Amino acid sequence: MQPSAGSATPRPAHPAPHPHPARWQSRPVHWLSTAVALAAVLGGTALLQPAAATAEQTAAAARPPADAPPAAGPDPATADYPLDCGSRKVGVAVVREGSSDFDGDGRVETAAVVRCDAGVGTPPSGLYVLAHPADGGKEPRIVETLLDPQESISVTEFAVSGRTITATLVGYSSEDVPRCCPDQERRVKWEWRDGKFVLTALPVAGSV
Repeated sequence: MQPSAGSATPRPAHPAPHPHPARWQSRPVHWLSTAVALAAVLGGTALLQPAAATAEQTAAAARPPADAPPAAGPDPATADYPLDCGSRKVGVAVVREGSSDFDGDGRVETAAVVRCDAGVGTPPSGLYVLAHPADGGKEPRIVETLLDPQESISVTEFAVSGRTITATLVGYSSEDVPRCCPDQERRVKWEWRDGKFVLTALPVAGSV
């Protein structure tokens, strides 16, 4: 799997790219439009295979190389995540993970939910898809960002099955809601289909 664009031991976070301290609530979330907005952002993402790959290229990628790839997905605890936690003293924690061969190329990937290991409040989550290192590298490669922490959304329930990732997202209806206590919730799924992850909001319980 190639980029188109992993509880574990906390790893040091990237230093802040700007002088302002990190804030869990980077901006208010308009909850009813969150799934739609994410879908728009993710609509063009792709993993290994470009959407326009030829049948020959697709078949070749599906064949494992002579030296068979690892049967397990990459270890998310060893990846380097692009989280801004405001300080080098605040690490990044992997809170949920699951592995599957999403794009059917014979190599197993890992989906990982991570957050700043701040110890207080409800830090937002990042959801990333990892592939094994390329060219003898040691760290897994981030090949997809399915949920950016800047969306101020946290992931609670999380599962991987086949080519589908399901999750429960929780967030805040306004800046006035305490950051400890999300007041909005929605279940969603990302399904690998036609060369990309497709995001869908799942039906609300009790809806018709």
